[in-house]
Amino acid sequence: MAGPGPHRRNMQPRAKVDDPKKAAKTFKRLLGLILKRYKVHMIFVFICIVGSVLASVQGTMFIKNLFDDYIIPLVEEKSAGYDPDFTPLLYAISRVAVFYLLGAAAAFIQSRIMITVTQGTMRDLRNDIFRHMESLPIKYFDTHAHGDIMSVYTNDVDTLRQMISQSMTQVFNSAITIVAVLASMFILSVPLTLLTLVMVAVMMFVSKILAGKSGKYFAAQQSDLGKENGYIEEMMKGQRVVKVFNHEKKSMEEFGELNDKLFESAYNANMFANIIMPINGQLGNVSYVLCAIAGSILAVTCGDIPVLSLSLGSLVSFLTFNKNFNQPISQVSQQFNSIVMALAGADRIFALLDEKSEEDNGYVTLVNAEYRNGKLCETDKRTGLWAWKHVHQASGEVDYIELKGDLVMDDVDFGYTDEKIVLHNIDIYAKPGQKIAFVGSTGAGKTTITNLINRFYDIQDGKIRYDGININKIKKADLRRSLGVVLQETNLFSDTIMENIRYGRLDATDEEVIAAAKLANADSFIRQLPDGYNTVIKADGGNLSQGQRQMLAIARAAVADPPALILDEATSSIDTRTEKMVQESMDKLMADRTTFVIAHRLSTVKNSDCIIVLEQGRIIERGTHEQLLEQKGKYYQLYTGKAS
Repeated sequence: MAGPGPHRRNMQPRAKVDDPKKAAKTFKRLLGLILKRYKVHMIFVFICIVGSVLASVQGTMFIKNLFDDYIIPLVEEKSAGYDPDFTPLLYAISRVAVFYLLGAAAAFIQSRIMITVTQGTMRDLRNDIFRHMESLPIKYFDTHAHGDIMSVYTNDVDTLRQMISQSMTQVFNSAITIVAVLASMFILSVPLTLLTLVMVAVMMFVSKILAGKSGKYFAAQQSDLGKENGYIEEMMKGQRVVKVFNHEKKSMEEFGELNDKLFESAYNANMFANIIMPINGQLGNVSYVLCAIAGSILAVTCGDIPVLSLSLGSLVSFLTFNKNFNQPISQVSQQFNSIVMALAGADRIFALLDEKSEEDNGYVTLVNAEYRNGKLCETDKRTGLWAWKHVHQASGEVDYIELKGDLVMDDVDFGYTDEKIVLHNIDIYAKPGQKIAFVGSTGAGKTTITNLINRFYDIQDGKIRYDGININKIKKADLRRSLGVVLQETNLFSDTIMENIRYGRLDATDEEVIAAAKLANADSFIRQLPDGYNTVIKADGGNLSQGQRQMLAIARAAVADPPALILDEATSSIDTRTEKMVQESMDKLMADRTTFVIAHRLSTVKNSDCIIVLEQGRIIERGTHEQLLEQKGKYYQLYTGKAS
């Protein structure tokens, strides 16, 4: 038996950071996001970097003056028998020391500001991702592994930490350093500067080759990490299935394959990234040696040629600049793996942020209403009476239509893609207060129909009208607020039982929550818990039985007090004894409400006003329980287990 695995769902698109244009575009977008929110901070950082670099450059330039204007003259005075005067030298050194102190202060301020920028950017990105995720359609979560989405919040966002706090400032620092040092080198010696630039060109060529290979593998590493997280999430969620089918060995094999793939991509990514710095470091040493040899020759033999002449102080200062010039390139190389990894993570972040939000062009809203002098009107207070507020776009006139739960599906076709239609010519007529049941084999389209009522998906053809209004005109939030839903898979949140039930209606009072729990027959078991309604649920209610969790979901729907209900296998996880207890409460809950029921236990739908039998996305039978038994068709087979 094949176990659940990440191959069953789509993963986040792989980041193409090995493409220089793509990487540059991603970096530009990330930088724009940072500057948009932290522009003033980054201006101060830029000023601090300039101050720190200039302090370092002036200190290196002072080496020339130290030798040519102070040390050599003092040695000559000493040789001539004079007592050397060190006062000018002390003043000069003090001046340089002040500049170094200012540079150190600037570096300290820069690092403190970047902590704010880094952590703030990561916080803002997580907020942006979560806010956008909440706007995405259900289709996105149906087609993407949840563990892979979690990887965007954790791994991909965390990759930005070192890049923003260290790598990005290092790149700015290096760029300013290169410009300042290059100008100083040209002032000291044009020939030696040209020789240094030749060696820099060699370093850049080598870095480009290695960077391309490393970038490709870092992109693969982030993608493979997301797949592994997705698999772990699925295995954790499906541990009961894994164990009951003795799937441990197969699961370990599949995880081993994913882990080996992650190891391979991570190994290659870090291998190429980590050799860039030592190679550039050695090429920098070669550049230093060549400049030392050439500079010594110029200093000794070309004293009479102004363009080529070089003093001892100039040579020492230039060699220091040579090291300083190669050092930024080596430092950027050292930061390269974090930069590439961050760009891969940023690409996946932006891929999620670029996902199209759920469209909502509806303009009909749900409002509290009351009758005044026989006329339906809007009110600010909660009355228990709801109305659709229909503002006609052409005339601007406002109509109020009482929310009753009258639903019509007229010749509806639907497919998850236009190429594959899964529902064909669906016609359903549900009058207020009626109970409509859907039955059929797995995959017949029962749950899909309820997803269309909620507008989790939009239809390809036909019409769905709610109280006579095309549901495309109703705002999705208001449409869903009018529908109570109890799903087969109950989702409980890390909060108290009281708050989990109140999730159905956030302004419900404690008394209303308790009344809803009593309606679902959940009150008795809740009061037996250690803290009663204040008991905190953890791990999605793992310490509760499946039936207890289901009753909480029913209570959640009850407190919402909606005019229409969707019950998708709502009692499938409840044992027969508990089902009898809940069924009476369910009947009370469904009273005077339009209810759509999906059930495999046909005994729970016998009293439905209409039972619709689906097969391969088509309605093949409809009628009451007695009528369908008389027809001796598909429903008869499902109910009796006999052939017609």
